[in-house]
Amino acid sequence: MNSNAQKPFYKDKKKLLILVFLLSFPSLLYVFLSVGKTNFIHLQYYGEKEIAANGKDTVYHTIAPFSFVNQDGKIITDKDYEGKIYVADYFFTTCKTICPKMTTELIRVQNKFAYTNGLVQILSHTVDPENDSVNVLKAYSEMVHADTKNWNFVTGDKKALYDMARNSYLLNATEGDGGPDDFVHSELFILVDKEKHIRGIYDGTDIKSVTNLMEDIKVLMAEYMIHVKRDVIVSGKPEKK
Repeated sequence: MNSNAQKPFYKDKKKLLILVFLLSFPSLLYVFLSVGKTNFIHLQYYGEKEIAANGKDTVYHTIAPFSFVNQDGKIITDKDYEGKIYVADYFFTTCKTICPKMTTELIRVQNKFAYTNGLVQILSHTVDPENDSVNVLKAYSEMVHADTKNWNFVTGDKKALYDMARNSYLLNATEGDGGPDDFVHSELFILVDKEKHIRGIYDGTDIKSVTNLMEDIKVLMAEYMIHVKRDVIVSGKPEKK
């Protein structure tokens, strides 16, 4: 036998195909992440939008900076929610109508996303700061078994709380001045993304609507995961753990 005889062509062709596949796999994966099935599910943005100065990008409505005090007497600001997905709502501790149902539904959200280790959070604002003091909010949080590592109950200046409700969270279309006779009472939950954009509005008293909220949170988490993987593929750098 001639040991120098050429190998059958089909074997070399097979190796070539494997090599081509390995070299092209990153590009194929990038295309899949860009136009694949998971990319068709995309949450909308709420609020007014405008075109950026460059004439290309869209600037979406964002939550304004804020500073309130939570159930532990700690100052809570918008910076505490940087890089977080959170659900915002407005309530008061003596409410006997919609608030108990809303709290029950938020407990569902809390338990559903406990595994995210703080990525998904809840921010409940009182509409009755005159009566909902730090101590009252603390007692309420304990009564409903809230995990206050990921769920803040905040109080503060009434005008600031109401301005946030109307102008940032878009909860109430009626005008008000945050004065003694002004009152905001809403059953709505607001889904806010890492960039402080509103990505969903839900009826917090309706089980089906809150289930949709939880599904949308998972979609939002997937959006960020896809973006991270795209960046990894383009840069060629390993994903940070």
